[in-house]
Amino acid sequence: MTATDQEQTVTVAGRDFRRRRWAGRLRRLRPFLYAALLLGLVGGAVWLVLFSSVVTVREVSVQGNQTMTAVRVRAVAKVPIGRQLARVDLAAIHARVETIPSVKSVSVSRQWPHTVAISITERTPVAVVDRGGGMQAVDEDGVLFGRYPHRPGDLPLLQTAPDVKSEALAEAAHVVTSLRSDIASQVDRVDVQSVDQIRLLLSDGRTVLWGSAEDSSEKAAVLAVLLHQDGAREIDVSVPGRPTTR
Repeated sequence: MTATDQEQTVTVAGRDFRRRRWAGRLRRLRPFLYAALLLGLVGGAVWLVLFSSVVTVREVSVQGNQTMTAVRVRAVAKVPIGRQLARVDLAAIHARVETIPSVKSVSVSRQWPHTVAISITERTPVAVVDRGGGMQAVDEDGVLFGRYPHRPGDLPLLQTAPDVKSEALAEAAHVVTSLRSDIASQVDRVDVQSVDQIRLLLSDGRTVLWGSAEDSSEKAAVLAVLLHQDGAREIDVSVPGRPTTR
C-alpha cells in the first residue's frame, strides 16, 4: 500500500469516527430535544388559551328562556366580554343567573372559541297567590315568582294568610298538580290554612276538603267519582279510603 493510500484510509476512518461520535451525541440529546419541543408546544398553548386575545369571549348565547328576554338574562349574568374564555368564572355566572326568581335551573358552559352558553329552565306556574302587592305565580315546588297585573283565567287562586309558611304553599301546589285537567279547570280557589288544612273551592260553589298533599293521586281519583253525585255540596276526601259528602 502506498503512502497516498494510507493517507486516504486514515482520512475515511477519521470521518467515520466523527460521524459515529456525533450520532452518539445526538442519541443522547434526543430525549432532551423532544422534551424542549414538548414544553414549547405546551407553553405556547397555555399562552394562547389563558393570556392571548385569540380565544376571548365575544358572544353570550341564551337558550331555554320562554317568558324572560335574553337581554335580561345577559344583564344578570354579567359575562365579561373580552376576557379569555378559559379564565371566565362559570360558577359565578351560574350563581348570578340562579337569583332570577323565575329560573328553576341553569347550566353554564364554554363553547370554543368565543362563546359562553347559558341554558335555563323556567318555572312553570300552577297557581297564583295574592300577597297584597299583586298576583304572583306559584310553581309546583311552592316557589313564588313573577307578577301578574290581573289573575290569569287558567290558574287557580291560592288563598292564604299573610304569614302562611312556604311549606303550605308547596303542599297546595302539589294538590293542584295532582288534579286531572278536567277537574283542575273547575277549581276557582284553593284555601290554604296549613300543610294539612287545604280546601278546594270549585267554580260551581262546591267545596272539597283535601287535607294535606299526602295520597293526592288517590284523593283525585276519588274526587273524580264523587263530583258526579247529585246534591253533594261538600266533599271530604282528606281520608280517601273513607270519603264523605253532604
